[in-house]
Amino acid sequence: MLFQDRHDAGRQLAVRLLPYAGRDDIVVLALPRGGVPVGYEVARALGAPLDIFLVRKLGVPGHEELAMGAIASGGVRVLNQRVIDALKIPPEVIEQVTAMELEELERREREYRDGRSPVEVAGRVAILVDDGLATGATMRAAIAALHRRGPGRIVAAVPVGAAETCSDLRQEADEAVCAQEPTEFYAVGLWYEDFAQTSDEEVRDLLARANNHEAAGAPGQFASKR
Repeated sequence: MLFQDRHDAGRQLAVRLLPYAGRDDIVVLALPRGGVPVGYEVARALGAPLDIFLVRKLGVPGHEELAMGAIASGGVRVLNQRVIDALKIPPEVIEQVTAMELEELERREREYRDGRSPVEVAGRVAILVDDGLATGATMRAAIAALHRRGPGRIVAAVPVGAAETCSDLRQEADEAVCAQEPTEFYAVGLWYEDFAQTSDEEVRDLLARANNHEAAGAPGQFASKR
């Protein structure tokens, strides 16, 4: 057990990211829901704007645990052509699954953002934050999708991740920061004293608090959006 809760984990992770503090080209993108409390603390420590980056897996019908692709914030879709070709999945099935997952993604975007526009990432250093990495599938999908939005650099950052997963991730992101990389990992929740599920209400509250800090220009906490 390394962290009291996700906020404690975010503060510990932020120490590893301090070289990015105070720069005006940084944006922290948290993966809802568990990544948002972590990302909130990272953004606060770095003086960076906080936003969410939603990812929805496109599961193969009947075998939903197998991903044939993913969609993400900003209208981005990434397809796993090897899975599609191997299973001979027809285009109309891909479109049906995409439409269903897009509806859910858009619902969450509306619920979490409360009318706020996404933070611009083109040309900036985008720090993707989650509460931990087991297989890393969600983070890899987020990285692939985020590339389409043209960031200058992608940094994947988590408080704890399986050593092998963190190593693999360094081949996909420009930088991967895992504050702890245990070789015997088992599950993300085992490294937290309190790993209660993050609620939609907490996500909305943290994003609103971050946005209010940005609008007020609170020193040493959050930077204004560009």
